[in-house]
Amino acid sequence: MAMASPALAQDAGQEAQLDEVVVTGSRIPQANLVTTSPVTQVTGEDIDVAGVTRVEDLVSQLPQAFAAQNSTVSNGATGTATVSLRNLGASRTLVLIDGRRMGYGSPTAVAADLNQIPEQLVERVEVLTGGASAVYGSDAIAGVVNFIMKKDFEGIQIDSQYGFYQHTNDYDGVGNLRAEIARRAALNPSEYALPEDDVMDGESRSFNIVMGVGSGDGKGHLTAYAGYRSNNPILQRDRDYSACAIGNPAGSAPNTYTCGGSPTSAGGYFRDDGVNNNGNAGPDNEDGTDDDVPDTNPLPSFDFTRGAGGSFVDFDPDLNFFNFAPLNYYQRPDERYTFGAMGDYQVNDKVEAFAQLMFSDYRSIAQIAPSGVFGQVNTINCDNPLLSAAQAAAIGCGALAQQAFEEGFIDDPNIVPFTIGRRNVEGGPRQSDLRYTSYRGTVGLRGEIMTGWNYDVAAQFSRVTTTQISRNDFSVTRLKRALDVISVGGVATCRSAATVAQGGTGLDPACVPYNIFTPGGVTQAALDYMQVPLILTGETTQQIVTAAVTGDTGFSLPTTSRTLQVAFGAEYRRDFLSLEPDTNFSTNDGAGLGGPTIAVAGDTDVAEVFAEFQLPLADDQSWAYSASIDGAYRRSEYAKFGADTWKVGADYAPVEDIRFRASYSRAVRAPDVLELFTAQGPALFGMDFDPCSLPGREEPVPAACIGTNPWQVSLGQSQSGNLDNSAGQYNFLAGGNPDLNPEEADTVTLGAVWTPSFLPRFNLSIDYFSVKIDGAIQTIGAQNTLDLCYNANDAAACSRIKRNASTGSLWGPNGGLIEDLNINIGGFETSGVDFNANYGVDLEDWGVNGAGSLRFSFVGTLLNELITDTGAGQANSVYDCTGFYGNQCGTPNPEWRHRARLTWSTPWNIDVSGTWRHFSEVEFAVLKADGSLNNGVRGDGSDRLDRYFDAKNYLDLAATWQVRDTVTLRAGVNNVLDSDPPLTPSAGNAGNGNTFPQVYDAMGRFVFFGVTANF
Repeated sequence: MAMASPALAQDAGQEAQLDEVVVTGSRIPQANLVTTSPVTQVTGEDIDVAGVTRVEDLVSQLPQAFAAQNSTVSNGATGTATVSLRNLGASRTLVLIDGRRMGYGSPTAVAADLNQIPEQLVERVEVLTGGASAVYGSDAIAGVVNFIMKKDFEGIQIDSQYGFYQHTNDYDGVGNLRAEIARRAALNPSEYALPEDDVMDGESRSFNIVMGVGSGDGKGHLTAYAGYRSNNPILQRDRDYSACAIGNPAGSAPNTYTCGGSPTSAGGYFRDDGVNNNGNAGPDNEDGTDDDVPDTNPLPSFDFTRGAGGSFVDFDPDLNFFNFAPLNYYQRPDERYTFGAMGDYQVNDKVEAFAQLMFSDYRSIAQIAPSGVFGQVNTINCDNPLLSAAQAAAIGCGALAQQAFEEGFIDDPNIVPFTIGRRNVEGGPRQSDLRYTSYRGTVGLRGEIMTGWNYDVAAQFSRVTTTQISRNDFSVTRLKRALDVISVGGVATCRSAATVAQGGTGLDPACVPYNIFTPGGVTQAALDYMQVPLILTGETTQQIVTAAVTGDTGFSLPTTSRTLQVAFGAEYRRDFLSLEPDTNFSTNDGAGLGGPTIAVAGDTDVAEVFAEFQLPLADDQSWAYSASIDGAYRRSEYAKFGADTWKVGADYAPVEDIRFRASYSRAVRAPDVLELFTAQGPALFGMDFDPCSLPGREEPVPAACIGTNPWQVSLGQSQSGNLDNSAGQYNFLAGGNPDLNPEEADTVTLGAVWTPSFLPRFNLSIDYFSVKIDGAIQTIGAQNTLDLCYNANDAAACSRIKRNASTGSLWGPNGGLIEDLNINIGGFETSGVDFNANYGVDLEDWGVNGAGSLRFSFVGTLLNELITDTGAGQANSVYDCTGFYGNQCGTPNPEWRHRARLTWSTPWNIDVSGTWRHFSEVEFAVLKADGSLNNGVRGDGSDRLDRYFDAKNYLDLAATWQVRDTVTLRAGVNNVLDSDPPLTPSAGNAGNGNTFPQVYDAMGRFVFFGVTANF
C-alpha cells in the first residue's frame, strides 16, 4: 500500500531482474525506473485504502494536483471531473490512459473527464509534473497524469464498497455562525434553521467485476470489466456552516458572521430603482435640466415586499432576504455505468495485435436555489387586477402617476416603474440534469522489426455525447406576459391571452396570470405555463493515428556497456467539438441564466513528427557510478501556425547511493476549439462588491468611479446601494478568439534521489520545479479589469467596462458588463520543491519478534511562487498567489501541502494504515495598486474574520484484512476527527457552501466498507 512513491533507481540486485518497461515521460523502454524528470506514483491499493470511488478524489490529494470540476461543484457544474496540476488549469494538464491521451470530456469544458476511468481497473497512476509536450504533444504544459490499467489479470475479481458521510453539527470556528442562524431562524423559520446535531448522508455504492483469461498457448490475453457507481446528494442545509450564505460582519456584531441571502425573496422584492423609465433627458435630480419641469420625480421611491391583507410593507433584509443556501447541493448525486475490454494476441514472432475498448455512461444532477423574477420586469400597469387598491396606491398609481406623466417622467400614466425580484419557491429548486456517454477505442499492431528494434502503430477514436437539461426555470418571455394582466369581465387575464376586442393582443392564448401579490396566489397552471426546460446537446470527437519506432543503435561510449536508445515517429490528431443549445438557451430566455449559450462547432487538427534519444555516458567508473543524458523533439503543424517543442535531461550518480537529475524543456499548448470559436455572450463572475459602491465599503470609493463616462457612475448611483449584488455575481462578456496563438512554457527540474545502502528499503527524492508560461491563453479577468481601471486609471481597461446607463450596475439582466474575451496575456509562473520519501522495516530488525512490519511513505510540496501576469503593464498586473486565496487567487494555494502514511502489516493478515494530510495557512487576497495581496482588513483596521485560514490537518484510518487467500475485507474512516472546513463569505464561484470543498473536507468524516473476492 505504498502511497505516492517516486519512480526511483532500484538497487543492483533488483535492476538485473527487471524487464524493460515504459515510464511516463518517455517512449523508450528502460531497464529500471530511473527518469530525468520526477514521476510521482500512486497505486491501485491506494484507491482501496482511501476508500475513493472517484479517482479524482485520490489524485487531487497529491500536493502537485488541484481539483477543478468535481462532485462538490453545483452552481456552474459541467458534470465532469478534472484535475489541474500545479493549479495552472485543467486544460494545461494532459491525461493519459496507458500512455495514450484522453479526448475532451465535454463540449462545454475542454479537459479530460476522469469519470470515464474505472477505478478498480487502475493498477497505478503516474504523475509527471513539468513540460512533457515533446513526448506527448500539446496540453502537457503543467504535466501529465497517466492511468496505467491492469492488463494481465486472470480469473474473476468482484469488488464492492459502501460508504457514507457522518457529521456532528457543532461548528465552533470564527464568526459565531450558529448563533446567527438561530437568530435568523427566530425571525424567518421557514428559511433558516439549524440542522440536526448528527447527520449521516451522501451514501456511496460501487460494484465492479473484472474478468481475465489467457489463451492456452500463452499468445493472447483478454481482460473485461463492468462497474456501477452511485452517490447520494448532500444538501447545504444539513451542515451548520453552510446552512446560510454568510456575509462579512459589521456594526454591532463585528465578530459574528451575518446570514446573507438574496433580495429576490419568497415574498417578493419590489422597488422603483429611483430612475426614469422612459430614458428621456430631463427630470434626473440635476438642477438646470429643464426650467419648466420640477427636478424631483413625483412618484414614490420604495423598497417593498408583500404584506398581509393585500398590502405592501417595507422590505427588511433581516426578515425578508431569501436564504438560497439550504437547497444547494454540497455534493451532487451521480450514477455511472462502465464496461470495456482490453486484450492482445501474438500473431507471430513479429506481430502482436492489441485493442482497448472503454465505455461509460454518467449522469449527475446539479441543484441550486429556485429561479424567479430577477429584475427582468421593470414596470407594471396600474389597472393590473392582481394588485390591490392599497398596493396600487403605494407605488404611485393614480394622481401621482398622472403628474409624473405630465411632467415627462413616464410615457404612460397607466404604467409606473416597478422592478420585481421574486423567488419561485412554489416551483422548486433549479436542476441541471447532466448526462455523458463516452466511447473510447484503441487498436494497433506492435512487434519486433529486427533484434533491438520495435514498432508500435495504433489508431484511436474517442467520442463523448452529452445532454444537459435545465429544469424549473422560468421563460422570461412567458414570465413578462404572465405579469402583464388586465381584467376581462372581472377575470384577471393575461393581456397576451385576451383578444383585441377585450383590450389584449391575442398573441398567446395559453398564458396564465402569475399572481405574486396575494399569499397563495401562485397556481400550478401558472407554473406549468412559465416553467420550461432548457436543453443543450453536444459532442466531442478525437481521432489519433500514431506510428513509432524504438530501437537500440548498438552504439555505446567506452565508459559504459549500455547503448544509445532512440525513438521516433509521426502522429496525426483531430479534435472536433459541437454544442447545440435550444432556443431558450441561445436567446437567454431562461430567467436564471447568466447569459445566452450560443451554438459552436469547429475542429482543430495537427500533424506531428517526434524523436527521442537516451545516451548512457558512464557505468561503474571511478568518477561516476552511472550517468546519462536524454532528449526529445517534436514538430507540430497546425492550420495557422507551427510549433517546436523539445526537452533535454541528464542524470548523474557519483556513487550507487545518490543520483542527481535535471531537465529543461520547451512546451506548448495550442488553443482549443472553445477558446477559438465560442460565440461571444454574457456570463457571470464572483466579486464581493462593486468597487464603485459606497454603502458598506471599507475604503473610500476610488475617484475614477465618479463621472459621466460609460465606466463611471454618478454620486447618487454610488450611494444608492443598487450597485452591489447580494449574491456576489456580476456580468462579463466571454467568448472565443480565432486569432489566438499557442502558449509557450519553459520548464526546469533539478533534483536528487537518495537510496542509502546502509538503510535498506529507504529512499528520498527532492526535486525543484519551475514552470514559466508566456502568452497564456486566458482572459485578463473581469475583476482585474475593474482594478486596473479604478486603481490604476488604465484607459484600455476602462474602455472594457460598460455600465447600465440608468443604474450604473454590472449585474442582473438589465445590468452592464465587462468585456473579458480570450487573448494571449502575459502568462503564469510557478516554482517550488517536491519531496518524496518511502521506508519499510521488518519489526524483527528492531528486536520486536513476530510483530510484522512497518511501511512509511511521504509526499509534500513547498510552493515558492504562483504568479499571474495579466499583461496590462501596471504595477498590480503581476501578483503572486502563493499562500493566498479568494478574488484573483481563487481556491487556496497553501505554501506547504503534504500526505504521510504509516502502515503496519500485522502477523494476523491485517494491515492498518494511518494517513496525515496537511495544508498550511492561507490568507485572503486583496490586490492593491502596488501588486501586494495581504490587505484583508476591515474599515476600522481590524482583520476580516476570514483573513486567515489556519493550517488544516486531517487524519485518515484504514484497515485491510486478508480473510482468505481469495477474500479481502477493508474498512476506513477519512477525516476521523470530523474537522470543520474554514469559512469565508468570498468563496464565490470558485467554491461552494462558504468554503472550498475541492481543497478541504467539507462534508465531515467519511466511513467506508469494502470487500474484494477473487476466483
